[in-house]
Amino acid sequence: MATNTVSDFIIERLYEWGVRRIFGYPGDGINGMFGALQRARGKIEFVQARHEEMAAFMASAHAKFTGELGVCIATSGPGASHLLTGLYDARMDHMPVLAIAGQQARAALGAHYQQELDLVSMFKDVAGSYIQQPSVPGQVRHVVDRAVRIALSRRTVTAMVLPNDLQELEYEPPARKHGTAHSGVGYAAPEVVPREADLRRAAEVLNAGHRVAMLVGAGALHATDEVIAVAERLHAGVAKALLGKAAVPDDIPWVTGSIGLLGTKPTDEMMSACDTLLMVGSGFPYSEFLPKEGEARAVQIDIDAGMLSLRYPMDVSLVGDSAATLRALLPLLEQKEAASWRNRIIHAGERWQRVLEERARAATGGKVNPQRVVTELSPRLPDGAIVTSDSGSCANWYARDLQIRRGMMCSLSGGLASMGAAVPYAIAAKFAHPQRPVIALVGDGAMQMNNMAELVTVAKYWRQWENPCWICVVFNNEDLNQVTWEQRVMQGDPKFEASQDIPNVPYHRFAELVGLTGIYVDDPERLGEAWEQALTASRPVVIEVKTDPEVPPLPPHVTLEQARHFARTLMEGDPAERSMIANTARQVMASVIPGKKS
Repeated sequence: MATNTVSDFIIERLYEWGVRRIFGYPGDGINGMFGALQRARGKIEFVQARHEEMAAFMASAHAKFTGELGVCIATSGPGASHLLTGLYDARMDHMPVLAIAGQQARAALGAHYQQELDLVSMFKDVAGSYIQQPSVPGQVRHVVDRAVRIALSRRTVTAMVLPNDLQELEYEPPARKHGTAHSGVGYAAPEVVPREADLRRAAEVLNAGHRVAMLVGAGALHATDEVIAVAERLHAGVAKALLGKAAVPDDIPWVTGSIGLLGTKPTDEMMSACDTLLMVGSGFPYSEFLPKEGEARAVQIDIDAGMLSLRYPMDVSLVGDSAATLRALLPLLEQKEAASWRNRIIHAGERWQRVLEERARAATGGKVNPQRVVTELSPRLPDGAIVTSDSGSCANWYARDLQIRRGMMCSLSGGLASMGAAVPYAIAAKFAHPQRPVIALVGDGAMQMNNMAELVTVAKYWRQWENPCWICVVFNNEDLNQVTWEQRVMQGDPKFEASQDIPNVPYHRFAELVGLTGIYVDDPERLGEAWEQALTASRPVVIEVKTDPEVPPLPPHVTLEQARHFARTLMEGDPAERSMIANTARQVMASVIPGKKS
């Protein structure tokens, strides 16, 4: 086999761009690239997922946890189409990811050949910033360079479709003649800061405010010190969108926690009472949880102008890097003197912590309260831990009950809110940071959908990780729980058992079957012991917790419409009506009378 093929060139070019890891699954449509990976003798590590969708999730998570380009690879036809969900996750969360897909031979295209799909058209939406199918070797150089540079600079998804015969051809650089392109390697992100006049306009708004609230998102993850400095100057409280959960530590008393349906009461109260809002690096979608229009003046900072003044009509919109813009803004801000607003926020947070503790310890119908799974984890989290969460009811406990300290990292599928991301995210996090403990919070629905198979991936690779601490906790409640509660509260319909009930699977035994450690918990008093055992284990662990599906994921406030829907559900009769009423009452009483024992 020649060692100077188009595939060899692509692998070497990706290496020059700094790529050191590719996630994927093989197939004959992409064999030329795998041959080149093998000949590269480890210059770029290949991580074999159990499914292409999981590989794309891993590439998205790699970008999230490193700031680098994530790369995934798949064969033609179904291999390429399987990538789409994970790629949409990256696009929705503004992550730089490159997808490489095989294609049938150039001479066969248009002949309804086996596994021939119009991949350029298929990828056009998810990778619309740049998707190309090169036809000749001299075209490949600029296709690789542009795909990588555009993904990094625009923080988006790009794609290359490679016909299998092109992969095997001898590489030839572009000729020096008309009609060719001669590209190069390299990209350095600029530091974008608004103009002085615009910074002063923003400062005027913020200085005039008496009750300032901040909302930070994923765009502020690298601006922790700057967010804290501005919040101290303005005596502001700081709320966090889900993707910005690690932007500021939860042990700061004026950090109010998450916002939205999965948010906290202190955040909800702060947003309702503030007269000024500063939003930093967040595309939080639910405007009903922000101040009412006209009741607060507002400033927003975002690197993407398309996200500005989208959720709330801003008085000043600043295009800029979060950290650099906050540093430039800070000298223009006046030190607030009155402490009443800040004290109000701190006292609300203290009350809320007591509520969370009471809710987590509220008795349930013989099963484990799912909130307590997370409240028992929080104080035991090692320094530098990375936590991932799946979508579903487990995301409620992740959002509200997990206390993040400085130096930790965490994430989930944000804009797409896809099920099945937590385990591939946790695998990618471990490859990126093999010395750090990694914990995945997963519902049993997502576990059955596609995450169980990725435990095989963990079993395949864990011995090469510097620190074997990798834990997956499964909330086993035999229910697609988030949707069940949405049916009840959003639609006013009783639980539809045919769509919501799922089989009871022994997840801890499956873990043992593939060579991992399994722990089963059906007693809340054993949760602390289970976490300590898992955190000190000599190999990855799956903790299966038998949780109660009738513990309601209460929003920070219940609207009249939601109350009416819930009442209608009870009137029509719900299969779990008795335990649902009892658990809801306990949760509500913990909010109304903190300290009251159930």
